Amino acid sequence: MSNHAILRATDLRKTYQLGRVQLPVLRGLTLSIRAGEFVAIMGPSGSGKSTLLGLLAGFDSPTNGSIKIDGEDITGLDEDQLAILRGRKLGFVFQSYNLIPTLTAEENVMLPLELRGDSSNPQERSRELLSSVGLRDRASHYPAQLSGGEQQRVALARAFACSPSILLADEPTGNLDSATGNIVL
Repeated sequence: MSNHAILRATDLRKTYQLGRVQLPVLRGLTLSIRAGEFVAIMGPSGSGKSTLLGLLAGFDSPTNGSIKIDGEDITGLDEDQLAILRGRKLGFVFQSYNLIPTLTAEENVMLPLELRGDSSNPQERSRELLSSVGLRDRASHYPAQLSGGEQQRVALARAFACSPSILLADEPTGNLDSATGNIVL
């Protein structure tokens, strides 16, 4: 395993302003993750796990601190630069899946490839990924036609579509039975 930190957060702070009240969620968190490491962030509900993942993915900005992905400080990037970085380096699985309801499972998985302008065969890649999560026979189904666990597996397949160097997942096996959860992990 390389000593190179692929993801580094330094003195990360996030405070939400709720009217006149300040709600500090992250208070000086520092972490470093090397390529190939598998890290689980655990804690009770409301402890800031989803906030941390959102910050690391650049979906939100920290109140203070810095986040570097593969040595590049993302805290000062604009939305277009962040979108490009996410397309190149990050896969993200949302707790609520965020599948597009008007797209089939296959189309949801193909979407990041098409947005990135991938010249390979997105449909073939999508089918391969859906097979890897046990959903090849559900490729033509829409999210509303899938169970929660199936939607979660489509979201995982979509996160892997562009072969990201970093995968951030918010409760990636929360709606899966233990056998399927082990396969996904």
